[in-house]
Amino acid sequence: MPTPCHIVVEGNPVIVYASRNGAPNKILPILQPFLEKFWEERDTCGEYCDTPECLVAQIVVRFGYEICEDDFSNLRVGVNYDPNVEYIYSIGLDRTINVWVPETEYRSNPSLELKGCRQLANQLC
Repeated sequence: MPTPCHIVVEGNPVIVYASRNGAPNKILPILQPFLEKFWEERDTCGEYCDTPECLVAQIVVRFGYEICEDDFSNLRVGVNYDPNVEYIYSIGLDRTINVWVPETEYRSNPSLELKGCRQLANQLC
């Protein structure tokens, strides 16, 4: 069964959407090491300008190869939240990953964004 999800980055209005493989047990093992490397590279070169833009671009490329299963129609980028996602992964510029589960309010009005979701326990991330 498909598990659609969003990935959002603080400071960037872009919303990454994947139509399947969006459960935490699929996303976090890819996202966590990727982010560790991303932040390490930013620290090494001292480059912090355009971090949200860089991060979203690299997430799209990385997840295009990791979760699309040779069907890149599974992945898209936009500015609107989808009412059918099962999880939303928010990445903070403080280097945190939070996993959110949409509630009924979100499903009827996705423009509520994370305000219409409940956060999963932090031990998942």
